[in-house]
Amino acid sequence: MSNTQVGPAGALSRVRSWLPTTVDRRVRIIAWASFACQVLLIGTGGAVRLTGSGLGCPTWPRCTADSFVSTPEMGIHGVIEFGNRLLTFVLTVVVILAFLAVIRMRAVRRDLFLLTLVQGLGIPFQAALGGITVLTGLNPYIVGAHFVVSIFLVALTTVLLWRVHRGPRGSHAATPRGYARLVHAAAGVVGVTVVVGILTTGSGPHAGDAATPRNGLDPAVMDHVHSWPAYATLVLTLAIVAWTLRAGLPRRFPLLLLGVELVQIAVGITQARTGLPPILVGSHMVLSALLVGAMTAVVLSLRNEQAPDEIDAPVAVEDARV
Repeated sequence: MSNTQVGPAGALSRVRSWLPTTVDRRVRIIAWASFACQVLLIGTGGAVRLTGSGLGCPTWPRCTADSFVSTPEMGIHGVIEFGNRLLTFVLTVVVILAFLAVIRMRAVRRDLFLLTLVQGLGIPFQAALGGITVLTGLNPYIVGAHFVVSIFLVALTTVLLWRVHRGPRGSHAATPRGYARLVHAAAGVVGVTVVVGILTTGSGPHAGDAATPRNGLDPAVMDHVHSWPAYATLVLTLAIVAWTLRAGLPRRFPLLLLGVELVQIAVGITQARTGLPPILVGSHMVLSALLVGAMTAVVLSLRNEQAPDEIDAPVAVEDARV
């Protein structure tokens, strides 16, 4: 056998031998990188819109008719828009690494395989949606759809993180039924809050370009409408935390959810009263991603591998009452 035949085969064998067969430190690091990149992409996407750089690269997939990268003539707006596009390539590398990190585990950890596969499929979908956004002149509804997909991917990578740290989905309830219903209700209201927030953003300033039309809704009215599900989320979260403390349930993620919400509300009120400064609007967007991540973690905590009779006594008693 020639060296040319042995060389590539040997290289592939070495690469395959390096790939993890169990969830180890490498897999966890890559999962965290996946989550961080999704949140960062929301932050940079917000920076594009908040600096009026939405059409800094006026075409897609090229930045100009003749160049894939921004040119000096395009100024800072071209740099910002191209930088956001460039981050997609970084995310692509991370997602490929995540997929490769679990591919040898696909028979025993099918959940990780499917999560990384869906995340990978989300990249071309997001890229195409981003292209449509540019080609439609930053239509506010397309921009909103782009954000919805990004939020979905934040939730997805949160699930990936949970699974690599906590194992496959549990087959038993870890909390009382009433508590689970309360958490699911809160998750639904969080979803409504995000959607209404997108519509509110689409009605106000910071369109991404001075010539971009808005969605036609009254921004003053939408500010109030957006606050209703936001405060409902806070009330439901306070109820979750109170139940958690009273029943002795794990408190880490409910308290994290409450903390994110309090900061989010403080930023939201401040930005509304100070004329929507870009830095606060951008912070509000990133906090939305963290809010969805925290809410997802609380939902995931509802199940584990314990049998019902193994649940702590306070939980079992409360479950019997429901």
